Amino acid sequence: MGMAAEAQFHVLAVDDSVIDRMLIERLLKTSSFHVTAVDSGSKALRFLGLVEDEKRTEEPPTISLEANQDVEVNLIITDYCMPEMTGYDLLRKIKESKSLKDIPVVIMSSENVPSRINRCLEDGADEFFLKPVQQSDVNRLRPHLLKSKVKDEEEQQISNKRKETEERHSPEKTRTKMEPQKVVNSS
Repeated sequence: MGMAAEAQFHVLAVDDSVIDRMLIERLLKTSSFHVTAVDSGSKALRFLGLVEDEKRTEEPPTISLEANQDVEVNLIITDYCMPEMTGYDLLRKIKESKSLKDIPVVIMSSENVPSRINRCLEDGADEFFLKPVQQSDVNRLRPHLLKSKVKDEEEQQISNKRKETEERHSPEKTRTKMEPQKVVNSS
């Protein structure tokens, strides 16, 4: 696959460390990915169009989808250890979202903690990279991006077929139209 083919993929990189964020951004751009980098999970959610309810109560925060979200993200790569919201928390919110749950999520961490790695993978992470992230790690992202793109195309085809079927079987098309008849007055 040539470099131009990967340029269409948009990756959201989330890391509170400026150095790590710059490194992952450079590695992704070297692989011809379009990259948006943010420094926190809450900024990532805002970028994705998910907004957390600011109220801090006993109940879990509610999330609503903002109508102005029109940027397509093909993959999210996030640090595990961040203040306020961990990468694991971000993963859970993405996987709970009806509109975002199919976006592949990759978690990165400088700590090799098997229980943490397993928990992330079991709860929906597609990969878990140990920092520092290397070019060979970035190369492992392509199959997830391609799988995501194929799934999107399949969903679009299903949606198009559903619309065609609905149009074909709509009441306007299935009912025989009666022409208005002239009433002849026999007076």
